[in-house]
Amino acid sequence: MIKALLFDKDGTLFDFHATWGVWCAGFIADMSDGDVAVASALAKAMDYDLENSAFLPSSVMITDSMDGIMDAVHSALPHWDRGALTEYVIDTGSKAPQSPVTALSPLLSRFREHGLKIGLATNDNEAPARAHLSSVSVLEYFDFVSGCDTGFGAKPEPGMLLGFSDAMGLHPSEVAMVGDSTHDLRAGRAAGMINIGVLTGPAVVEDLAPLADVVLRDIGEIPEWLGLD
Repeated sequence: MIKALLFDKDGTLFDFHATWGVWCAGFIADMSDGDVAVASALAKAMDYDLENSAFLPSSVMITDSMDGIMDAVHSALPHWDRGALTEYVIDTGSKAPQSPVTALSPLLSRFREHGLKIGLATNDNEAPARAHLSSVSVLEYFDFVSGCDTGFGAKPEPGMLLGFSDAMGLHPSEVAMVGDSTHDLRAGRAAGMINIGVLTGPAVVEDLAPLADVVLRDIGEIPEWLGLD
């Protein structure tokens, strides 16, 4: 029996391209300041399609933690101090307008009304993750928030997931990991959790199905799948 839901953030709670595609276009424009070569270098490093304003499926923004993202960004901007560049990315990223995939507050409230514990496990840093949840007024619904810098490691390792189940006093098999990427679902498998894949990120059904117990269009379909009244 599922007693808790652990969500990824980008591409799961929030539409990935609508949120981070817009942020990345602005970031590249700001950092390149009209220099086409710098813009191209940044786009290549981040696997971002400038022409279509979208990330490629292989993008570090999708698959890696903040350290990995900064490795890529700094490689295109080597004249920047890495620490200052990291602060700039975190600051601008934490203020990026979020585009929820569905009305989050009533959905999360419904889960809580049925006694489900709710957590967040993201490869973003914890502070901007909390800022993003607060920006759409849903932080209060979360019993647990972990980023890649919280101390549990990053996905696809299962540390954050096991940290959540331990904190909630639950066996991992009583928790569903909800995510849009293979990193999320590999972490779920490693932790021994039920895996719910969603199609609101760059991955397609064929990517997620081998690792998922179910693949849904978005998190709004979870109540029906769980049989909530």
